[in-house]
Amino acid sequence: MPSTQRRSARLLAFVHQLGKFGAVGLVGFVVDFTVFNLLRTTVFDPAVVESGPIYAKVVSTTLAIIVNWIGNRFWTFGANRQSRTLREAAEFFAVSLVGMAIGLACLWVSRYGLGYTSLLADNISSNVVGLGLGSAFRFVLYRHWVFSPRRAATADSKRALAA
Repeated sequence: MPSTQRRSARLLAFVHQLGKFGAVGLVGFVVDFTVFNLLRTTVFDPAVVESGPIYAKVVSTTLAIIVNWIGNRFWTFGANRQSRTLREAAEFFAVSLVGMAIGLACLWVSRYGLGYTSLLADNISSNVVGLGLGSAFRFVLYRHWVFSPRRAATADSKRALAA
């Protein structure tokens, strides 16, 4: 196959995978956004709990991470998932927690550093800026570390040698 066709095929596969990642992320976003706003306006209202928006974001993002784990493991990166599920899960959640920290940092800077305390400001800082930065970080690490095709190929080679 000529190199131009290989490049086109790789680009198409990348765009396809990125689309799947986006679709899974959209479902996770709906979970995150809905739970965050529900908690932020009720039990974690800043009038009741000073750091309520931070707590609401931790809970909502944790639930979204679980949804995203299922979607990414079985659909987005399904062809490259490892047979060592526990290790893969630990790596996925480690990357996801750093992604959550990015979103929390954006919320914290906006709310406590810049003094923007409205519901709209909390959503923009955490669900637009933080989510965008965190998603880019997560996609790169999921693709090149957690669900790397090279790792799956290496594991297959080791299994073949052991047999």
